[in-house]
Amino acid sequence: MWFKQISFYPLNLEKLPELETLAAKLGEAEFAPCMGLDWFSEGFAAPVSFSPETVFPADYTWRVALKKEEKVLPAGVIRDILDERVAEIQENEGRNVGRKEKQELKEQITDDLLPRAFTRSSRCEAVFDTRNGFLLVNSASPNKADNLLTKLREALGGLEAGLPNTKQSPASLMTDWLLRGACEGGFELDSDCELKGSGDVAATVKVSKQDLTADEVVQHVKNGKTVTQLGLVWREQIAFVLTQDFTLKRIQYLDVLQEEAESHGDDAASLTFASQILMTDALSTLLQELVAYLGGWQD
Repeated sequence: MWFKQISFYPLNLEKLPELETLAAKLGEAEFAPCMGLDWFSEGFAAPVSFSPETVFPADYTWRVALKKEEKVLPAGVIRDILDERVAEIQENEGRNVGRKEKQELKEQITDDLLPRAFTRSSRCEAVFDTRNGFLLVNSASPNKADNLLTKLREALGGLEAGLPNTKQSPASLMTDWLLRGACEGGFELDSDCELKGSGDVAATVKVSKQDLTADEVVQHVKNGKTVTQLGLVWREQIAFVLTQDFTLKRIQYLDVLQEEAESHGDDAASLTFASQILMTDALSTLLQELVAYLGGWQD
């Protein structure tokens, strides 16, 4: 349940659909298995194992999941069968097989194999925070997060959600914090960072499990490098890596949050309900504080 990485989108709460509308629309765009000659299938699925509903609400948080199923057809298998077919034609008919005919044979082989191919499935989950106005996506990949947002918009007929565009860039703030050797507010430096130089062939320096206030680390900033990833700890509750794209990676929820969730019950439904609220509230508050230090939203 606890998201390990985050991309997020600020929401227009005034245009957000009601919970019942969201559930009904996602039900109409429900996942169906990949069949026949289709290479993949995508649709919304139940985000929790103990309920068939496409939305799991916990107070002001609504959890959804986009499921994708893809056919697995290794190129080497197609190539081996194609080579056998070409060899048979050359032996039986005494002629060479041209490029166009090979392509036609390859397409025919693919069509023959596709209905019998193995499938692999993946899920991308998200939580609507209807109190603080965020869509939190459990992925730091822009492509995966944007795809989930696109599918939500298609299912709902539109969804007002924007990119997190702040007045100051995360890279500028992270570079300043590392140079000063300290953060502001409830944030503290952790022990990992990544720095990049400027120019067409920019050098990259990765620092892991080191004191980020050490001279040899700070010297990289003084030499003109910019911090592109920075390990931080927030209020002794969450450790994470902030990126220049304003995503959170390698999120770790420290004991205080997990113990609080467990105190609300040990069955799956109660634990999921409590964890979802606690996680969403903590992440949204963390993001709001970061936005404040980044000068707020661009007009």
